[in-house]
Amino acid sequence: MAATISTPMLSRRALVFLVIVGLHVGFVYVLNAGLATQAVEAVFGPIETKMIEEVKEEEDKPPPPPPKIEVAPPPFVPPPDIVIDLPVETTKTTAITATTKKPVAKPPPAPVAVKRIPPQQNKRRPLIEPDYPPQSKRLGEEGATVLRLYILEDGRVGEAQVAQSSGFPRLDEAAVKHAKRSWRFIPGTEDGKPVAMWYEFRVVWKIEKER
Repeated sequence: MAATISTPMLSRRALVFLVIVGLHVGFVYVLNAGLATQAVEAVFGPIETKMIEEVKEEEDKPPPPPPKIEVAPPPFVPPPDIVIDLPVETTKTTAITATTKKPVAKPPPAPVAVKRIPPQQNKRRPLIEPDYPPQSKRLGEEGATVLRLYILEDGRVGEAQVAQSSGFPRLDEAAVKHAKRSWRFIPGTEDGKPVAMWYEFRVVWKIEKER
């Protein structure tokens, strides 16, 4: 037995089908028009988006360049000298030399010997012997004092020194004092001209025994 479908039922089904198709089309339109985004924001609130920058890993720094090593240049070695002996042409020339005689220098004159005369005792004024020191006489002191006298141009004794001691200071001192005080000489001369010069004189100290 075959079932039969009435016309009103078919119309209702067609209407439902059309409504479903319309809803799908509207939904697609809403999605395209951005209404879906507004609806999501209305329900869940605005969605924040953040850009996360990609952290780049630091690249490894390149290693420092190796130190420069200065290489000293090799020592300079000069090339060996090459000597080439070549024959030299020689020409004969006549040389004329003039000889001149140089004046011969005369030798210097020989020094003239100076006639020197030492001081002397004046026979007209004989030297007086110094007094014997009393204490030396009592002690028996005897000896000889050699005096070095500086005789001036006028014959006086300018300086008196003991050249050789008698061994007794009292005798030496008495001889020096007496010579400077009392003695007069004939001065020494050079080429006849009186000049001061040194002169040695010997004083003998001897105690005379009383008879």
